[in-house]
Amino acid sequence: MAHFLLVHGAWHGAWCWQRVLPGLIQAGHRAHAVTLTGVGERAHLLRPDIDLETHIQDVIAAMDAEELQDLVLVVHSYAGMLGTAVADRRPERLRHLVYLDAVLPQPGESWSSTHASATRQARMAAAQADPLHSFPAPDPAVFGLSGADHAWVQRRQTPHPGGPYNHVLDFDPQRVASVPRTFISCTEPGLSTIDVSRVRMVDPTFWNGAWLPGAKVLEMKTGHDPMVSAPQDLLGLLLDVVAPQDGP
Repeated sequence: MAHFLLVHGAWHGAWCWQRVLPGLIQAGHRAHAVTLTGVGERAHLLRPDIDLETHIQDVIAAMDAEELQDLVLVVHSYAGMLGTAVADRRPERLRHLVYLDAVLPQPGESWSSTHASATRQARMAAAQADPLHSFPAPDPAVFGLSGADHAWVQRRQTPHPGGPYNHVLDFDPQRVASVPRTFISCTEPGLSTIDVSRVRMVDPTFWNGAWLPGAKVLEMKTGHDPMVSAPQDLLGLLLDVVAPQDGP
């Protein structure tokens, strides 16, 4: 039995894992999904002082409350910042870290560091104009969603706190790289704000050579929300992470 903790990206909540969680549990594993402060069913807690550290502590608090050890931590999109921080601070608690089409930062970068200037300016302007310092969700079409899936995500998304956007994360790449890692790249369509991470995940010099060859890189031919658009395929990849490996 493995322990999974699933962490959503921006504008989402624990709700986005509804099509994946049952399969993990039916396969005999413990599985939990955390909702970050200020979004999803915790949108009523949105406030101007939420920052990256607030969300890092959300994840660590969930690990502590569920007494999770030997943990498979799955982090989607923005939550790549959070998974990196947890692997830096609690590497002994992690069995595997799965970056699901996620931000893959360098030390000293923020979530916004790799975004196009127009994206940064638009999000910062929206946050500054909002009394609660948040910026609105995009149309789920950018995640490759249509029809009922598009409608489901659109009505559930909530504004995301603006504080984490420019909050710099410092960490030790060697310590993070001590945790087995998998990057799952979602390419049809690929989300432009993850493009830099796609380059980094196959760069042998990234993190001064610590990222590869220790990390595994996989591809899903679906959009940025695979837990919605291709949940069974995603479930299979997550179960493979904890499947016994054949010997030589």
